[in-house]
Amino acid sequence: MVRILLIRSAATDFDEQGRIKGTLDLPLSDVGTAQAVRLVAELQQVDIDYFYSSTCRCAVETATQLANSRRLKVRQLADFQNVDHGLWHGKLVDELKHTQPRVYRQLQDHPETVCPPEGEPVGMAQARVRVGVDRLLRKHRTGTIALVLPEPLFSLVRNVITPGELGDLWKAECQCGGWQLLDLGNDDVRRVVLAHTSAAVLPVAGGAA
Repeated sequence: MVRILLIRSAATDFDEQGRIKGTLDLPLSDVGTAQAVRLVAELQQVDIDYFYSSTCRCAVETATQLANSRRLKVRQLADFQNVDHGLWHGKLVDELKHTQPRVYRQLQDHPETVCPPEGEPVGMAQARVRVGVDRLLRKHRTGTIALVLPEPLFSLVRNVITPGELGDLWKAECQCGGWQLLDLGNDDVRRVVLAHTSAAVLPVAGGAA
């Protein structure tokens, strides 16, 4: 049996400000560093065999803190680079809500149909993520795989593993910390066996973190 432990990367300054980070290489903020320390404590009782992360700095820094506590190495995977938000990088989520209300609602209701200007279509990011998940599952047939990801990539990967509603990606955008343990089971029935969201109050338009 294989399990995937999905871990949201801890907070950056952009997350605290409610800004879109996408593929920007941002370090953890002081809040994020504290979140990462808390994640180490929360996950102490969870056995982890392999550590992977997105290529962005906040994910790598979060994963490194977790892996170092277990003397494991972190492998960065290009398949799990965050969604390229193009010209939306650095913008406030709340700004887009007011200046581009139609696109804002579209990403809430039908995210797979949205393409940020000069960025990556969300549907293409979903396909890329699906390839990455399939590769991991072919490589590891047993054990627990930890995968540290920023939002909205975390939501895309979770949706690939446990299909259903993708949810509001604007609400997810600045969520940080927290984790979900997904049990694929021997019959490939995928279910959430344990879930936890770290307490973090970040200024996210359209809902709390």
